[in-house]
Amino acid sequence: MNLEEVARRAGVSRSTVSRVLNGSTGVSPATRAAVEAAVASLRYLPNQAARSLAGTRTDTVAIVVSEERDRVFDDAFLTGVLRGATSGLAGRRAVVAVNPREVSDVDGALVVSMSGHDPLPRELRVPVVLVGRPLSCGLAYVDSDNLGGGVLAGRHLIARERRRIGVLAGPSDVAACVDRVAGLRRALSSSPPAGVITCALTPDSGAAAMASLLASVPDVNGVFCATDAIAIGALRYLASVGARVPEDVSVVGFDDSLVATVCTPALTTVRQSPDDLGNTAAWRLVAELAGEPDLPQSIVLPTELVVRGSS
Repeated sequence: MNLEEVARRAGVSRSTVSRVLNGSTGVSPATRAAVEAAVASLRYLPNQAARSLAGTRTDTVAIVVSEERDRVFDDAFLTGVLRGATSGLAGRRAVVAVNPREVSDVDGALVVSMSGHDPLPRELRVPVVLVGRPLSCGLAYVDSDNLGGGVLAGRHLIARERRRIGVLAGPSDVAACVDRVAGLRRALSSSPPAGVITCALTPDSGAAAMASLLASVPDVNGVFCATDAIAIGALRYLASVGARVPEDVSVVGFDDSLVATVCTPALTTVRQSPDDLGNTAAWRLVAELAGEPDLPQSIVLPTELVVRGSS
C-alpha cells in the first residue's frame, strides 16, 4: 500500500495526500475528508521513517516560476515578485526554479504561474502558496484585485463618455485576464462590450488584436486592455492608422509597468504591486510552515487607477 493508491481512491494528487497526512492547513475540508476516508478504507499505515524525514526542516523555500516557453512574464513584474518574496521569507534561504520537474529538499514553495490550470502546484510534495488566482479551487493564493481593477477601468471610460468600448482580453486561461475583463463587464452593467478580442500577452499581439477590433467595430471609442503590454501594441496600431489618442479612442491598460510611463501618450492604467504580491505570499507560506491556525485560503491586494494621457 502506498500514497499513489490512496490518492487514486480519494481522487486527488499524491502531494495532496502527503499534505493531509503531514497536517498541512492548505487543504479544503472536503478534500481532507476524502483523503481520510481513503486512508481508512484502505487501512493505509504511513511509513513513520519517511514521515519523520519529510518533517525535517531545511529552512529553504523554493520560488517556482512555472510557465510555457512561448509565454513569459513581464521582467519588471517578475523581478518585483521575487524581490518581495525574498524580503518576506524571514531569514530562510530561497532557491529559484524555472519550470522544474520536481522540487525537493525545501520546506515549501511559492509558485508564480500565469496559467490558471497549471498542474505543477498540485504535484509538489510540500505546502504551496500561489502568486495569482488559480482557476480551480483548493490552493492557497495571493492575488491583486483584478476584478476591482477592471471595474475601475470601466467606470473611468464611462466617465470619459466612451460608449463603444472594446476589450483586448488576453488569453482565456490566465485568471488575471479573466477577472479583469469580468470587472470591466461589471462596470458596463447591462451594456456589453462592443467587441472582445483574445490575444497573447505581447505588444505585437496587442497591435494585431487592435486591428481586428477596429475591423469589427469601426466606431469603437474606448479600449480596455488586460495588460500594459497589450495596450502598448494597441497604441502602436492606432498611431499607424492615424487614430488620435485619446480624442478618437481612449486606451486603458493594467499593471502600471515601466512602459506605461514612457510610451506616447503615457498610458492610463490600473496599478498593482508585484512587490506586495511576493511579500504577502511569502508571509502566508511562512505562517503555514509555522503552524498558524485559520489562515485565509486567499488574500486579495488592492489596485488603483492611474490616469495619464491615453484617456
